[in-house]
Amino acid sequence: MPRKKALSLIAAASALTLGLTACGGGGGEDGGGENEPLQYGYVLPETGDLSHLGPPQISAAQYARQQINDAGGVLGSELPEMLTGDEANDAAQANEAAGRLIDQDADVVIGAAASGMTQAIMDTVTSAEVVECSGSNTAPGLAEEDESGFYWRTAPSDLMQGPVLAQKIASDGHQSVAITYRADDYGEGLANATADALEQNGIEVTFNEGYDPNASNFDSVINGIADAEPDAVVIVAFEEGVQVVTGLIEAGVDADQMYGTDGLNDETLAEKVDAEDPSTVSGFQGTAPDNGDQEFIDGLTSFDGDLKVFQFSGQVYDCVIVTALAAEQAESTDPAVFVEEIAAVSKEGTECTTFEECRDLLADGEDIDYQGVSGPLDFNDTGDVTSATFQIYGYDDEGVHSKQDEITVDAESGGE
Repeated sequence: MPRKKALSLIAAASALTLGLTACGGGGGEDGGGENEPLQYGYVLPETGDLSHLGPPQISAAQYARQQINDAGGVLGSELPEMLTGDEANDAAQANEAAGRLIDQDADVVIGAAASGMTQAIMDTVTSAEVVECSGSNTAPGLAEEDESGFYWRTAPSDLMQGPVLAQKIASDGHQSVAITYRADDYGEGLANATADALEQNGIEVTFNEGYDPNASNFDSVINGIADAEPDAVVIVAFEEGVQVVTGLIEAGVDADQMYGTDGLNDETLAEKVDAEDPSTVSGFQGTAPDNGDQEFIDGLTSFDGDLKVFQFSGQVYDCVIVTALAAEQAESTDPAVFVEEIAAVSKEGTECTTFEECRDLLADGEDIDYQGVSGPLDFNDTGDVTSATFQIYGYDDEGVHSKQDEITVDAESGGE
């Protein structure tokens, strides 16, 4: 597709102007045609401070690919090996990885994981008329930044998660809360959404301050929280949050006063905080988009027995399945064609839960409503999900992680 090639070169030049390294490229003259296999690629964190969330997302994408191929592929052709790219929580590296995928004729880019990294690659991907679907971008307003219609996300906006977290804190009886967050789009967006919801519930926010996630220590916010003497503490963090949690415990804040979010939904948190005494994190709780039902988790574990963290696995799996179903409905693997069907296959049809089941319904001429493993999806016109299921997670007296509860909310009740 010559047009696709030209567009991606323009996008790469634009990215260079912004100071981001880009390879340019695009779908290529032979890419995206109706008679060619649907090509997936990913830009996900293989390294960097979000690397603990790389394995569940990468494995989930590969697991979805296997299930699609086991069902006969998309439009009768098996999906090729997935193209790979490391976002590394570095804007230039993420954009370079995205450019390579465009050059290799990717039709769908899964990722990036971090909202900030998606902002770095979005123009490169969508200007090349390649579909981008993220299973973990949560920054409010991110989908609205894309005017092309090629960006989608299966993860819910933080405007939906903030009220869920605030409701949990309120139900636990806390009256004053301190919030600390990594100073980026993800951290600030979720911190402010939580603070607004807490105040609407009549709970005082005594401290709300960001920190540099690359700092050598976090003494400033730890001391500020200790001085505020709150009933509870909200920590919006990635891997560096382990140091924040450890510092707060050393400052006399009990783990059962702490609440995390998806970036700290880590089955190995107890070991990271105190390997000699996992009970140190006993009572720590948090909220996160639900990973998926147990059947999905069991299947993913069978596919990759080394997985220890599962956050956002369900959302990434759904990205692959829903875009494959859109190609089936469009009867085309050209992203400029099947992008128009992504919202359609997620609502207002016969409910179905697997690629094979949904594909067969389409073959029978039925409209479908794909019910994702992470929730019902139901995309709106901007590429956001309008409902989502969140889990309440926590750690017991032995530091063992578990899902304690779940709640499904829609965008209207969640604040969007």
